[in-house]
Amino acid sequence: AGHGGVDPGKVGVNNVLEKDLNLTIAKMVKANLEENDITVVMTRDSDTGLYSEGDSNKKVTDMKARCRLINESECVFAVSIHQNSYHEESVSGPQVFYQRGGEDGRLLAGVLQAALIRGLAPPKERKAMAGDYYVLRSAIPSALVECGFLSNAAEEKLLLDPAYHVR
Repeated sequence: AGHGGVDPGKVGVNNVLEKDLNLTIAKMVKANLEENDITVVMTRDSDTGLYSEGDSNKKVTDMKARCRLINESECVFAVSIHQNSYHEESVSGPQVFYQRGGEDGRLLAGVLQAALIRGLAPPKERKAMAGDYYVLRSAIPSALVECGFLSNAAEEKLLLDPAYHVR
């Protein structure tokens, strides 16, 4: 679950905090995967960050700790769950990112993007894209999932609906 602790991430049009929604969705994904006998390692399972109160740059410390945890976990792949935002409220839809140059991450992101399109049937079908996100700089295939746009009131409402999460 992206963000957490002192880092709220995006703030939705109705003041929804990305960090809270990320954690809710991540816990739901974890439960679903575990029901299918898949072991899940979470970088956070509460509203915390991976830093100490005395750290001068909590964000950097948190990101480095997440990458270290991912690399040491011996996981097959990593998925970082987030929410998006844009200055135009009409922009909507899930989008998955992978580390530029990472072929396995590109394949993972493509599978996740296709599943989101199939399950959610968004009005705009986005494609998985390369990006340079710190959390994707790991030794294993990784993807960053932007579940939707908190800057779009209608999509924010959907993102808050647990029934939407399981589509």
